Amino acid sequence: MREKFDLGINKDTIFANLEKNIKYINNISYDSDDRTTYVALYKKEEYVPVIKYKIFDEYSDVISGFSTRLGGVSKEHLSSMNLSFSRGDDKENVIENHKRFADAVGYDYKKLVFSDQVHTTNIHVVTKDDAGKGIVIESDIKNTDGLVTNCYNIPLITFYADCVPIYFYDPVKKVVGLAHSGWKGTASNIAKSMVDKMKESFSCNEEDIICAIGPSICQKCYEVDNVVTDIIKANFSKDEYDEVIIDKHNGKYQLDLHKLCRINLLNCGIKAEHIAMPDICTCCNDKILFSHRASNGKRGNLAAVIMLYND
Repeated sequence: MREKFDLGINKDTIFANLEKNIKYINNISYDSDDRTTYVALYKKEEYVPVIKYKIFDEYSDVISGFSTRLGGVSKEHLSSMNLSFSRGDDKENVIENHKRFADAVGYDYKKLVFSDQVHTTNIHVVTKDDAGKGIVIESDIKNTDGLVTNCYNIPLITFYADCVPIYFYDPVKKVVGLAHSGWKGTASNIAKSMVDKMKESFSCNEEDIICAIGPSICQKCYEVDNVVTDIIKANFSKDEYDEVIIDKHNGKYQLDLHKLCRINLLNCGIKAEHIAMPDICTCCNDKILFSHRASNGKRGNLAAVIMLYND
């Protein structure tokens, strides 16, 4: 029940007015003044919020969502919807959280395929033989930050607490993918690796691919040093660098990972109107979302999920 949550804020208020409690990023969408995300609130045994993407709403054969930290059974700093086995949580809690989130989004949690995130640009093509790897059977998918498939009813999942999730969906070839794009993956262009894999493995056309850049840390919250900016300077044009970096003139910089991911997608040939920008920052909303920066690493993991669906 709701009293399970210990977030230091009024739980009833957060559930009753979840949209109002989220701090949205202003003017982040390049194509519309409307919010690109919304929160669906589901209740079976428990209230489970799911962040959804308007750009996918018209397509009945794709299911996607992003979790919050609400609606689960984990305790203390993992409260309550921790979806990772790597954060020191009890296995039983994580499994229960996956059951609840899967119920809310609409997939079979026993068929989940986990990534193995180490900030690479490696992409794994998921087959039916991969179903359940990471959740009910041990996974042999290693050193992989991206998953892609044309298999129906096999949900793909990647994990977050400030890094950028990028969703990919080709409504023509019927292919979905997820990429975990931290600063290293973004600087190395995991988005291009994903698009290249979709073209190579499934004959996708980049002009057909629809993308959503999910909730992640915003520029205001993301301070980096010259180790990061030097790599970005080497990999991007001066105009692109200037668009995403604010120099604080004290050896520190503010990096806009959202825009950098968008630049990568545009440079891959994805149409601007096919890119939904994030309008929710994980760090600005650390009472509702897990944030590594806001918690100094004492947190659980959020998750992005996408799946091709048929009855």
